[in-house]
Amino acid sequence: MRINHQVVVFDAADLSAESSFWAGLLGGTVDAEDDWHMIFVDGKPRVGVQLAPDHVAPEWPDGTPQQINLDLWVDDFEAAHKEVMSLGARLLKAAADSGSADNFQVYADPAGHPFCICWVKNA
Repeated sequence: MRINHQVVVFDAADLSAESSFWAGLLGGTVDAEDDWHMIFVDGKPRVGVQLAPDHVAPEWPDGTPQQINLDLWVDDFEAAHKEVMSLGARLLKAAADSGSADNFQVYADPAGHPFCICWVKNA
């Protein structure tokens, strides 16, 4: 079996907010249909968003469980933080020490799906 590409799919009640967020974060474009949006990056499908009118956002870290968590590794944490916040993310858990060499912060996308911005600073 050969897998041509893989796509992570998020449920969301607001397709536009969710797909715009991920397209902005990944530098992609949105191909929108009535109940499905595909985010393309460099011409390749990367993230899907499917309509789920009754979607209930996870309550991280306790409560309604998360269904998925993406770890996004970046070179410039401060710039990444500003960008995800400007795109509509919500900070769920700040790093204990954002100046540390190896750490992460937890955010929620517009539909409430948790994801982490992670970094390793080279000495």
